[in-house]
Amino acid sequence: MQLGTGTVSQVARKANINRTTGYDVLGSLVHKGLVTISGKEPKQEYFAESPERVIEFLKRQVARGQARVNKAKELVGQLKSMHNIGNRPQIRFYEGKKGLKEVYEDTLTSKDHIRAYADIGSMHQTLPDYFPKYYSRRARAGIVARGIIPKTPMAMERVKRNKEEKRDTALIPSDKYYFSPEINIYDDKVMIASWREELGLIIKSKEIADAMKKIYELAWAEAKRLDKTESENENAQSGSN
Repeated sequence: MQLGTGTVSQVARKANINRTTGYDVLGSLVHKGLVTISGKEPKQEYFAESPERVIEFLKRQVARGQARVNKAKELVGQLKSMHNIGNRPQIRFYEGKKGLKEVYEDTLTSKDHIRAYADIGSMHQTLPDYFPKYYSRRARAGIVARGIIPKTPMAMERVKRNKEEKRDTALIPSDKYYFSPEINIYDDKVMIASWREELGLIIKSKEIADAMKKIYELAWAEAKRLDKTESENENAQSGSN
């Protein structure tokens, strides 16, 4: 632009690059529509277009990029059908708070009810702004959750919203059965969220999910018995007082 027009040699000297590099750079700028050529070798000269051309070029790049994204979206279904992984379990890892949110977002795709081992306190401490909205979204999607939960003051407060948040719970003594990581079992998946390590894991395997569901039902029956016994003892103690 400072030269107005110039040969490759003149532009290369002004830009402090060698002549061969000058050819490459100018050729690229011509291809982008930012520079035009007049004349023929050996008197060929290059002319810099208006700086506004840079904006026009970038807009074209954005438009082409969006077109590629739209085309890719159309092809995703076909690509998924071609993605043959056989009968092997799929294991996906997610890290950090963003990763933990991603594993919970996957539970919202469930066609089955969710079987969960969950510690309400750890969940809300790590993602305080996420879970109240998550519960509402899950309920609106009609996905019911069952939770085996250590009995803490925060858990007892949350249980009061079971009906509106489509949740059934079994509160277990936190002094004997406290745990921090959460496990969700749904469809053919097992999701594990480690709050201390901020690590999420989804295992997709029908065999593993079916086994975990059966184990959960055994745990659920005992957890419900403990919950009932604990409530009866508390009521008896309250009555005697």
